[in-house]
Amino acid sequence: MTDKPSLRPRTSDPPLIPAADRYLLRLYVSGGTERSTRAIENLRHVCERHLDGRYDLEVIDIYQHPEAARAAQIVAAPTLVKATPAPLRRIIGDLSDQHKVLHALNLTSLPTPPDVIG
Repeated sequence: MTDKPSLRPRTSDPPLIPAADRYLLRLYVSGGTERSTRAIENLRHVCERHLDGRYDLEVIDIYQHPEAARAAQIVAAPTLVKATPAPLRRIIGDLSDQHKVLHALNLTSLPTPPDVIG
């Protein structure tokens, strides 16, 4: 009698995530400046906390790869580009406003601001 292979995935196998559900993020930085370092740390924190392995992050130094910055039409650094899933989004700055970053990544919605009484 032969053993039949198990149809259940092994617990050691990582879960397969459809490409459509993965985030492709490109963070354009300007060397090792304080703002660039802070942007990298802030983005990694958001990704680890909210994307749980569903992302690919490329950090691109515009000083080392100016052609990549030109091709992506980057005019300021740091700049985060969410290439996928659509729609494409850009965020400029050190990404310290986590609420705005989550909104730009379509991970939450911004509440409607209260009416201003004047």
